Amino acid sequence: MSTTATETQTPTGTWNLDPVHSAVGFEVPYLAGTFKGQFRETTGRLNVEDDRAQLEGSANVASVDVKDENLAAHLQAPDFFDAERNPELRFSAEDVTIDGGAVKARGQITIKGVTKDVEVEGTSTGPIVDGYGNGRIGLQLSAVVDRTGFGLEWNTPLPTGEPALSNDVRIVTDLQFVKGS
Repeated sequence: MSTTATETQTPTGTWNLDPVHSAVGFEVPYLAGTFKGQFRETTGRLNVEDDRAQLEGSANVASVDVKDENLAAHLQAPDFFDAERNPELRFSAEDVTIDGGAVKARGQITIKGVTKDVEVEGTSTGPIVDGYGNGRIGLQLSAVVDRTGFGLEWNTPLPTGEPALSNDVRIVTDLQFVKGS
């Protein structure tokens, strides 16, 4: 998938992630609800050329925030992300389509040292100029992955025999990019 500048209306060039105004998180059905977390330390870049857009980013596993430090430690352990051996989650897509407000990308995600193809969809906002004269664009993206395909196998059975934690995890992002100089 490729896109033209007229479809995107996003000026060509490099757009750098504004980590203060961005969020990279996950949601997974757990027990009677949805367990959510996010990564506080992220990087990313959107490159828009005449007829193509590329997106890449990473999240520091040690920065996982889940409202409980014991649970955060468990998520960094080998049962889950194995932060000591795999300190980053990575995403890259060479073919990003931004058509009006809709975004689609086909890329690769690396979790716990395992890389798999993934399809990402979402919306875009902007481009706009902020109060400081900086060009900005926003991407709100999500994808669903099977965590067990990345070696995140931990689970515990409920009294019914059903697993407490779903295998399907929704990765959700709300990204703001600032036009590079």
